[in-house]
Amino acid sequence: MRILVAGFQHETNTFAATPATYESFLNGEGFPSLRRGERLHELTGVNLAIGGFLTAMADSGAELLPVIWAAACPSGRVTRDAYERIGGEILDAARTTRPDAVFLDLHGAMVTEHCDDGEGELLTRLRAVVGPDVPIVVSLDLHANVTELMLSAVDAAVGLRTYPHVDMAETGARAATLLRRLCAGERLYLRWRRIPFLIPVNSGCTDFGPAREVYRTIVPLGGDACLSFAAGFPAADFPECGPVVWCYGPDPEEVNQAVDTLYEDVVRREAEWRVSVLPPDVAIAEAGRLAEGAGRPVLIADTQDNPGAGGDARTTGMLRALAEAGESATLAAIWDPGAAAAAHAAGVGATIRTALGGHPGITGAEPFEGTFMVEHLADGRCRFEGPMMHGTEVDSGPSACLRLGGLRIGVTSGKVQLIDRAQLRMLGIRAEAERIIVVKSSVHFRADFQPGAEAVLVAAAPGPVAADPADLPWRHLRPGIRTSPLGPSVPAPEELS
Repeated sequence: MRILVAGFQHETNTFAATPATYESFLNGEGFPSLRRGERLHELTGVNLAIGGFLTAMADSGAELLPVIWAAACPSGRVTRDAYERIGGEILDAARTTRPDAVFLDLHGAMVTEHCDDGEGELLTRLRAVVGPDVPIVVSLDLHANVTELMLSAVDAAVGLRTYPHVDMAETGARAATLLRRLCAGERLYLRWRRIPFLIPVNSGCTDFGPAREVYRTIVPLGGDACLSFAAGFPAADFPECGPVVWCYGPDPEEVNQAVDTLYEDVVRREAEWRVSVLPPDVAIAEAGRLAEGAGRPVLIADTQDNPGAGGDARTTGMLRALAEAGESATLAAIWDPGAAAAAHAAGVGATIRTALGGHPGITGAEPFEGTFMVEHLADGRCRFEGPMMHGTEVDSGPSACLRLGGLRIGVTSGKVQLIDRAQLRMLGIRAEAERIIVVKSSVHFRADFQPGAEAVLVAAAPGPVAADPADLPWRHLRPGIRTSPLGPSVPAPEELS
């Protein structure tokens, strides 16, 4: 067997302003940088689906044909140039190599400048190249907006089951198992159902609440089948945005029962999926109370500026609230190449006068002006050591730790979600010794930070990533879907007339 292997990942927030360019994928922006050909094998030991697939297939006797793997930080739409160049390499390789099977490591929520369903379009083009008889298997993120076009173009798709995504390699291994079954001639029956409401990002954390209970049932429900539930990415304004349950298996009756049972479990918990967040001042006051005599840091997620959901890591609401409260804390990391350059030009121990961050068009996210002491400088490179994307090497560009009284502020030249303690160590900060840590993240930071934390709070400072999807100005969702759990439904066209 000759198996084409590739990956192309982006989670697109259509309400975000900053696009994902070809250069974004070259750098990776918190993901591994773009790899081609045999360099894909450098990801074998990394906790990514591609890494798990490569490990699982090492003893298969198959000839792997590695093409390209590329990912970029969630943001606005992927540019046409980036999509066609990276997707084009995958399609050209399929034409040239004529593989016996294909594995793609995808996200499932890519929207481009010219296409609402990036993965569905790519997979449709790929199917046209390889023909109807070549098995295509894909791995998908837990936040995939799974579309009919995607499912119609592949022979099997398998989704992540954890958020934070600590099971990416495991999911790649499950994809390898499905591909082996298909290559051995097994026929898999598909059934899928859409959930009738959007699920807020924070509510999907599988460490607690309804998500933990729902995902615990997936394996026993599946039997010999492969059952998946994608909670969806609730910031992509197109008709098929939203959660989906799907299953592949040899027994149609078993598959149908598994899908229906999981669907009913998700839907009956609708009220439990509602999001709960705190205003910045309330979160800071509560963090201060919890931190007294704790000996471990209290964490606050600045969730509405999460680069992992389309934020730009440059809002200042939490920073301003910390300064006004006079609280000793660390905030990481603000994306501000100009401030990072000024810090490097001044040197450690110097003071600089600058305006940090600032997000145009958002009240309460204006640049924060101050005189800061340069406490630490770094080149921005580090290796993730926590369970989320373990082994990933990232480059945040020239970075600095600035001090303002009792506040320490991490500043980077590249936009990267704060998810691993190694990112703080790169900035000269030991997470274990901090009192309060505010992170530009929503959930992924929990994998590495939560075991050593006194508590985790979620704050909603002004930002571009709405914690409650009902707050977004939707225009293109399918009629009838509720924009949040127990929230308002999208009206049918006739109801608008």
